[in-house]
Amino acid sequence: MFLNYWTKGFILKKEDRGEADQIFTIYTKDFGKLEILGKAIRKISSKLRSGAETFYLSEIEFIQGKTYKTLTDAILVEKFKNLRKNLKRLPIAYKISEILDNLVRGQEADEKIWQLLIEIFQKLNNLQFKIYNLQFIYYYFFWSLLSILGYKPELYNCSLCQKKLIPEKLYFNPKEGGIICQNCFKKLKSGKEVKPEIVKILRIMLEKNWITLSKLKIEKFYLKLLAEISKECYSYIRNNS
Repeated sequence: MFLNYWTKGFILKKEDRGEADQIFTIYTKDFGKLEILGKAIRKISSKLRSGAETFYLSEIEFIQGKTYKTLTDAILVEKFKNLRKNLKRLPIAYKISEILDNLVRGQEADEKIWQLLIEIFQKLNNLQFKIYNLQFIYYYFFWSLLSILGYKPELYNCSLCQKKLIPEKLYFNPKEGGIICQNCFKKLKSGKEVKPEIVKILRIMLEKNWITLSKLKIEKFYLKLLAEISKECYSYIRNNS
């Protein structure tokens, strides 16, 4: 006998299978990340189509079979229509989907991740929410997710010697868990130099200070540095978790 389950979920991505099926990756409130099969959902007559689309928030029902989960109902809660029509915000949603799919493994509910998704999608969908650089929304999500998953970087004291960081030459080392000072870098000889401005930006993000974050205007050079250390940290975690 199959068991039926109901939950809310963000549909993060979908992949075509066979002639009419699709596999959905859904982050759910009650079960965490799931992969669910939508049988014959690509047919025009499918009743599931109206509630199962990428970046929808939906009430979903599924059954657990012997080998896979099957979608049996999907009721749309929020389609985030402003996000879907905005060519600057939509790519950020795809990046968020990719990061979450790659870093969150296994099926385990996490209320903090669920609330983070709600917060980010609401901000991406709210065209009244003004922020100088939209990429900050992505970086906010990325570093917040890392913190929830147990990879919160040390930004106030050296990750090695634990001395309070001062605004001089600083280095980011994902293996050591965050920022290291110049003296420890000389001993370790491993890490990427970061400017104090980058450390300040990361602090603002992890303090969830949206008022300050929304007004930040930083040079392209610093944005490039932020992108580089984010990419380096992401690669390290993916390869070592």
